[in-house]
Amino acid sequence: MRPGHVVLGIVAATLWASAGAAQTTGTPSFNAPYRAFARHEFGGTISFPSGIPDLGIEGQYRFGYQRFDLGFRAGVVTQTGGGNKIILGAEGRTRVVTHTEEFPLDGALILGLGGNFNGTSKGIIMGGLSLGRRVDPRDTQVSIVPYAEPALFIVSGGGTDLQFALGLGADFRLSKVFDVRASVGLGDVEGIAFSAVWVH
Repeated sequence: MRPGHVVLGIVAATLWASAGAAQTTGTPSFNAPYRAFARHEFGGTISFPSGIPDLGIEGQYRFGYQRFDLGFRAGVVTQTGGGNKIILGAEGRTRVVTHTEEFPLDGALILGLGGNFNGTSKGIIMGGLSLGRRVDPRDTQVSIVPYAEPALFIVSGGGTDLQFALGLGADFRLSKVFDVRASVGLGDVEGIAFSAVWVH
């Protein structure tokens, strides 16, 4: 199956029966302005979307095409009051800002569709701008990308709401093939998320 067909299938699925409160899956997992891979990456994310009692577990896969990369996420959130939410998401990223002497940060536009469903279905469209800069400490293969991602969300389902969140995070390249990532959500999405990702 061609990557374009996969993208269309995921987009259609998330529009048909999706929901969210933050990012594309309703969890506080945000994006750095750089893609860490040459061909593709895969990994997992554990998150606490609205406090320690709620737990989210997601798998993720991302691949690149020219200046763009596309990512897909799927998993489950266990809620404090009982019951689980199935979560799905698809997001794209493209570089739109390159640092200069006047402006020291790089930036990428993030667009996504996603959601969750557990009886009441909603849908979400998100757009964000991730701003950050890679830091390469001397005499080590470790690199760090601290970033901030302000994002807007259109949430539908029994009405339409406009929401705002600020994601603060850092990606840690520990080897040529392995990243550890952490992010915190503020505003209309709160919580923390940690990811382990293998890059190729």
